[in-house]
Amino acid sequence: MTSAVKTTYSSEQIAVWLRGLLTIAWADGNFDAQEKELITSLTKNELDPCLDWNSLEMITPEELAAVLGKGTPGGENFLRTAVMVAIADGIYSSSEEQLLQQFCQALELQTEALSSLRYTLEEKEQGESHTLHPPDILHPMRDWLDGLDIQDSRVAKFLCKMIPSQCPFERDVTLFGHKIVHIPPMCKINPLYEQLVGLRFRALSYLADDCGEDISQYI
Repeated sequence: MTSAVKTTYSSEQIAVWLRGLLTIAWADGNFDAQEKELITSLTKNELDPCLDWNSLEMITPEELAAVLGKGTPGGENFLRTAVMVAIADGIYSSSEEQLLQQFCQALELQTEALSSLRYTLEEKEQGESHTLHPPDILHPMRDWLDGLDIQDSRVAKFLCKMIPSQCPFERDVTLFGHKIVHIPPMCKINPLYEQLVGLRFRALSYLADDCGEDISQYI
């Protein structure tokens, strides 16, 4: 099968995009060396083979907007992937909320979807919930994530690598023979998991149908 690389974003935009995702990942203070290695493996040779990952640093909202532009579809698609990074563990923190709002203002993009996430944050701070729910509050976010327009093969590959092909199994983390934490399946702690799976399917379809890629490595 012949592969046709389709690009919408420049190498500079991709580098800025990644720096933005890194900044979100670092926002809650829980981004350790192991997580950085994981994201490195997801992006290496997928987005920009010439990109020096170790040179990537946190980015300011102003730097992000200067490259992605203000009020642009690319900026909005970046925000969608940034939200995916923020809610990957099923918990939306106040530091992530603050940073996403700053990105929105700099990119001159305001969306009702982020307001729905803010409601879940208020519930958590009041001790009513520790995960993203109830689902009806997140209806705007569901629709917004479903609107991510995939028009770049590098972004499509990144999504296929970032989003697991199936709901990860639950597991216990033990230390010296004692269980210290129980991790439930991702689909149970993240009510937006179906949107992420649907997005992965659209990315796979884009690679296969539009780019002529062999997608067997992602299945």
